[in-house]
Amino acid sequence: MKKEILFVIAVFCFGHVFGQQPSQKKQLDNFLYQGNQELSKKEYIQAETSYRKSLSLTPDNPTATYNLGNSLYENNHNAEAFYQFKATAQKSTTKEEKHRAFHNMGNVFMKTQEYDKAVESYKNALRNNPNDDQTRYNYALAKELLKKQQDEQKNQDQNKDDKDSKDDKKKDENKEGDQDSKDQEKDNKEGEDQKDKEKSDDSEDKQKEKDTSKEEKPEEEESQKSPPPATQMSPQQLKNLLEAMTNEEKNVQEKVNAQKAKGVPVKAKKDW
Repeated sequence: MKKEILFVIAVFCFGHVFGQQPSQKKQLDNFLYQGNQELSKKEYIQAETSYRKSLSLTPDNPTATYNLGNSLYENNHNAEAFYQFKATAQKSTTKEEKHRAFHNMGNVFMKTQEYDKAVESYKNALRNNPNDDQTRYNYALAKELLKKQQDEQKNQDQNKDDKDSKDDKKKDENKEGDQDSKDQEKDNKEGEDQKDKEKSDDSEDKQKEKDTSKEEKPEEEESQKSPPPATQMSPQQLKNLLEAMTNEEKNVQEKVNAQKAKGVPVKAKKDW
């Protein structure tokens, strides 16, 4: 019973694939032809639609896949175009189909300036058809552009390193300059502080001198003051004083004369 079921299914599938083949092939050819016409007229969106209809009937058809990739490439859908060319290389059964797929993969990478990937793609194309002049030319051009790109990148890296080095040097110089400026400011500040201190000391000394002068001045002024006037005496007191002085002088003179007569020196009386 199980074998009979399998047999029926097998017959059904066989009839579906091969029983519909003439009309399906005609449809496939019509879509491919229509897509090719639209692609030649640069009607890329319409061509894409026609090729997708063709692939809906035969998903593994490398021709429809390859042509769909061409329409996408011409319409600048580079990433999707690459995907279709890569699928074509996987589906292809002949070296010529693989060669064309890899060649166009290289064209996509040339367009996006990914020259290293373009070189590899053209190299794979030449492995499948080493006699194709266009592929050899594109391969040589891709290698030349890759070398130029690498040299430019190297120069940019060198310039960046030089710039970074200059920037670092400039930063160091700025740091040194800032430090010198700080040191100079510090020296200036210390000098100003010293001057302020000296001024303060001078001011204090002057103030002390001024204070000392003020203290000494009263004494000088005191010394410069005139003596107090003598006590006024009455006429009678003055007369008595003169008489006393006269009597004293008379007594002294008498004593002196008496001593002279005796010839003995007289000692002055000490007045306590």
